[in-house]
Amino acid sequence: MEKGILARKIGMTRVYDEEGRFIPVTVLEAGPCTVLVKKTVEKDGYEAIQIGFKPAKEGRINKPMAGHFAQAGVAPLKYVQELRINNMDRYEVGQEIKADIFEAGEYVDVTGISKGKGFAGSIKRHGQALGPRTHGSRYHRGPGSLGSVGLSRVIKGKKLPGRMGGEKVTVQKLKVVQVDAAKNLLLVKGAVPGPRNVSLVVKSSVKTG
Repeated sequence: MEKGILARKIGMTRVYDEEGRFIPVTVLEAGPCTVLVKKTVEKDGYEAIQIGFKPAKEGRINKPMAGHFAQAGVAPLKYVQELRINNMDRYEVGQEIKADIFEAGEYVDVTGISKGKGFAGSIKRHGQALGPRTHGSRYHRGPGSLGSVGLSRVIKGKKLPGRMGGEKVTVQKLKVVQVDAAKNLLLVKGAVPGPRNVSLVVKSSVKTG
């Protein structure tokens, strides 16, 4: 990726463009993040930076992570994430990354953990159709046939009831509507995964067309 930052979802609101049309946006607290480690091809086999976000209480950090932060010369941080960045020369250990790395009009991909919705049936979980509701069907919300009679097993990949949500989701090509560098806020058009206060990874979009 070209660039990236860690963020926290604050919530959704709306802004208005020059023609008075409202745009639904998600407000993200993006950074400041601190570079903890620079990984190189010579030493690690690949290039990446490890960044941290949000101050953490020292009592909540275990000894290995405390030593990791001490080696980088930074205070303990709550969220730590590794990003594979193309241009590594722009970053040094201890450097701060702020929301102003993005500009209004750019497109970003946002990755986070979606809302957990518990155990759900196949209709809600996979969008399957209801069964007949009339003429004594008595089969309305079932998962349907599980396969041929002689198979004696469920075919792998069959869409069945189960746990819904709570998965890693990436929403691609969201437009950056506004950037508030003073408050480290990004306003992106549309919705992003997860509930309020969830940690997110915001990176330059892989889709340029």
